[in-house]
Amino acid sequence: MDNKILALLDGSDYSHSVCHHTAWIAQKLGSSVDAMHVLGRREGGQKTDLSGNLALGARTALLTELATLDEQRARLAQAKGHAILEDAKVILEQDGVAGVKLHLRKGDLLEAVQAVETGVRAITIGKRGEAHGYADGHLGSNLERIIRASKVPVFVASRAFKPIFKVLVAYDGSASAKVAIDRMAGSAVFADLPLTVLCVGQDAAKVQATAEQAVAKLQRADVTATALTAKGEPEDVLKDLVTTEGFDLLVMGAYGHSRIRSLVIGSTTTAMIQTAGIPVLLYR
Repeated sequence: MDNKILALLDGSDYSHSVCHHTAWIAQKLGSSVDAMHVLGRREGGQKTDLSGNLALGARTALLTELATLDEQRARLAQAKGHAILEDAKVILEQDGVAGVKLHLRKGDLLEAVQAVETGVRAITIGKRGEAHGYADGHLGSNLERIIRASKVPVFVASRAFKPIFKVLVAYDGSASAKVAIDRMAGSAVFADLPLTVLCVGQDAAKVQATAEQAVAKLQRADVTATALTAKGEPEDVLKDLVTTEGFDLLVMGAYGHSRIRSLVIGSTTTAMIQTAGIPVLLYR
């Protein structure tokens, strides 16, 4: 049975939050945790040639020096990677997780994830990576790739960890939203949490019926859930609710009713990941 959480760590300010949220999920599910840090190809020791058209003697000396610098950078990157993973293990174990396995890989992140994905129940990752800092409106390319390729839920951690007591579910009746409700109904993560299922649209009767269908499925699984409807732009409604009602987690399908949903993440999903100050859990 799939019963481990894969935590993707890059040493950014989000890494501590990723660890704490991963531990919270793992404790709920009784899961083990695989923590992974991936060295980029350049960090992993890719050779650099900046010698150009120098004379033979100077070129040989420069190549030797560049090779030495490449080796030094690779050793430092590996040492940093090991430190990131060891720090993560300490945090996870202090939070009560047993059976933490560490992975230091080289190369492409998505390929590294696919190499260990057997048995993975969910993936946790920070909203923005180390290279992107705090750039507003930017969704990290690695995050986008993971969401598009993952067959399991992806938990996108906020910058700071906060205990989760109140959950907002954005529901539009799409295939990925229905998957979210099905998975939540059978998940120990949500068994003791109150859920608010939000449906946004102009047709009041239709959105009410849509929300109530999702709520009924959750309630049949003994999950506490209530329906909520609203008019307006989904991302605006969601942001206002998160701010005014104090939700701690937003759950949504990765793709909505879009003809190009197989190519890009849904626009509302992207907007919420970028702007929401709380974690976002995505289902496909």
